[in-house]
Amino acid sequence: MSTLLLSSWSREVQSVPANYVFPKDKRPGGDIEVPVCKDLPVIDLSQLDGIDHRIKIVRQIMKANRDFGMFQVINHGVSEELVDETMTLFKEFFNMPTEDNAMYYSEDGTKGFRLYTSTMNYIKDGVNTWKDSVKHNICQPLEDNIQSWPENPPRYRELVGAYSVEVRKLSSRILDLICEGLGVELGYFGRNELSKSQSLIVHHYPPCPDPSLVLGVCGHTDVNLLTLLQQDICGLQIFKDGQWLGVEPIPHAFVINISDQLEIISNGKLRSALHRVVTNTSVARTSLNTFIGPSLESIIEPEKALVSASEPQMFKSFRFKEYRDINTANLREAKGTRTLEAYKLDLV
Repeated sequence: MSTLLLSSWSREVQSVPANYVFPKDKRPGGDIEVPVCKDLPVIDLSQLDGIDHRIKIVRQIMKANRDFGMFQVINHGVSEELVDETMTLFKEFFNMPTEDNAMYYSEDGTKGFRLYTSTMNYIKDGVNTWKDSVKHNICQPLEDNIQSWPENPPRYRELVGAYSVEVRKLSSRILDLICEGLGVELGYFGRNELSKSQSLIVHHYPPCPDPSLVLGVCGHTDVNLLTLLQQDICGLQIFKDGQWLGVEPIPHAFVINISDQLEIISNGKLRSALHRVVTNTSVARTSLNTFIGPSLESIIEPEKALVSASEPQMFKSFRFKEYRDINTANLREAKGTRTLEAYKLDLV
């Protein structure tokens, strides 16, 4: 076990092991110090009262989704105390002695809860990404899942349970605002089981001897419907107008990331964000990623109300499990293409 977790040995090395060095065309290289994306919208959800304010915020969200596929929200209703305590909890978890975490380590991706490290993420290049991770494969309902979660650090189950519930509420609020922007009925995503699943993946990126050679997460779009990210250290980057730009952490904010299924369901009106994560030499970075998505058996297709003669259907129908499995294979083979492209209809 002592050699399995990246964080258990990375602090002792002076150079990056060969199986973590990315090919020159994929590594961050000199672009590690990228400019901050100054235009990424920050939306204050406390201003939703009153029809005029609500319309303004809906318009801000829709513009952000079209231009970036990403925005940040503040005053979102998840308490600052819960946000801080949950981040601190996971930092404590990753800093526990390796032998204390050994019982949770697993390479079985079907387990409801597991601790794992990046091993051969990209078979084509034989390269690992620079991170350890905790995955809560299913967060809801709590009573069916919480018994598989750790009891240490103290209050783990209590805090992660409360956090999962509150972030779920926030995702529903945001999806309803998107419904308004698209002109579909409120609750559309819930009623159609398009937001049924919820998982939590916490990534821990230890300091790296040479961040220009490695990636914490390769460039990709998320396969699900909506992602809500909590971060407190720089590392997230978005690809915009031909260049990578840093997404600056804002205390207690959530980064909202439009994902592939929402681009498809919106018939291309919303954009799934291409993003990646880089590392640094001095401090560990921990990020909390909540993924909201369809049930595996859900049929995904553009909402019929968003298809017309002037805006014909852009994507074919498919079962979500099929899309997810193909996306996983594409990532592992490092094909460098968006899975979503294979589902576009020829409109010529």
